[in-house]
Amino acid sequence: MIKIISSLLVCGLSVVMSLPTDASQSLKGYWHYQEYLELNPEQQTLTQSLSDMVHQPAVPLNRPQQKPVTISVIYPGSQVSDYWVRNIKAFELRMEELGIRYTINQVFTRPNVDARQQSLSLMEALKDKSQYLIFTLNTVRHRKFIEHVLQSSATKIMLQNITTPVKAWKDHQPMMYVGFDHEMGTKRLADYFSQVEPTDSRYAMLYYSEGYISAARGDTFIEQMHQRGNYQLMDSYYTDATEQGGYDATMHILDTDSNIQFIYACSTDIALGAMKALEKRGKQHIKLNGWGGGTAELNAILAGKLDATVMRMNDDTGVAMAEAIKLDLEGKPVPTVYSGQFQLVTKEDSPERIRQLEKQAFRYSDR
Repeated sequence: MIKIISSLLVCGLSVVMSLPTDASQSLKGYWHYQEYLELNPEQQTLTQSLSDMVHQPAVPLNRPQQKPVTISVIYPGSQVSDYWVRNIKAFELRMEELGIRYTINQVFTRPNVDARQQSLSLMEALKDKSQYLIFTLNTVRHRKFIEHVLQSSATKIMLQNITTPVKAWKDHQPMMYVGFDHEMGTKRLADYFSQVEPTDSRYAMLYYSEGYISAARGDTFIEQMHQRGNYQLMDSYYTDATEQGGYDATMHILDTDSNIQFIYACSTDIALGAMKALEKRGKQHIKLNGWGGGTAELNAILAGKLDATVMRMNDDTGVAMAEAIKLDLEGKPVPTVYSGQFQLVTKEDSPERIRQLEKQAFRYSDR
């Protein structure tokens, strides 16, 4: 129920000492994915229908277009994780299969760095009166902008990488929240660590930057491990969500307490940085996870350098966004939430299983 964050900064890293919290508190102010569907049975039907479309061959748009639809995409895609780049490729290929004419303006920024560029791109999208804006929600700045658009613009918003509706927006929600539910993925990793590590194991947490993703992936993990045994959180850091940030934080963790059994990382870039730090210190016996299961993580698992990841069936969400636009153009209801599917992958898996999962996850983006 209590979360204590110290104001101490070490080399730009926010040191976080967290006590286990109530599961209901990690995403306070949001409806959890399954909770929202259970509260809204009609949404459950729409979400299931969209999921069926995602996994079936494309059925072309059945209405003539007077002109191409205009789409603006602003993503934190400048990172090692290939999720965002693959997502847009899958989206565009599915749009072509659906026979939808469109123009797209896409901007990739660095997470938590290119705030000015991001703001300029967002304002340009509104100025150009884009019909659809595909964006994300991780920080207070993001939220304020989205609220402005919801209140004052005809632009329809699809929020990527978030699947938990904001309670304060009530019945005035974005067109769709789409991604891979962070809580569901995190629970899969909690299952893994609770199976391979004794219940009194000591561990450290590498958060993303302060915001939604850290709460959904990081705090949820702490809650889950607290429920499963006497797992001891020894140290935790907010990072700048980069590989270097993961490396630096892990070095500080090892300097403080090298007697830990595993490190939980909240993203690909952070995990790869932590992996390099463990290699440098000769501490590869400390278990480490990835988050997302992109190409870089899978290669690290095949090399035995990462222990496990929760792998997104990556292209599901790009396909879902294209199908949502088709539904909207046809005047049909669009589900408010959609989450793609996960698979747990570990270094014990055969290369054959991993390659098969890659074929499924990257069925569009590897073309």
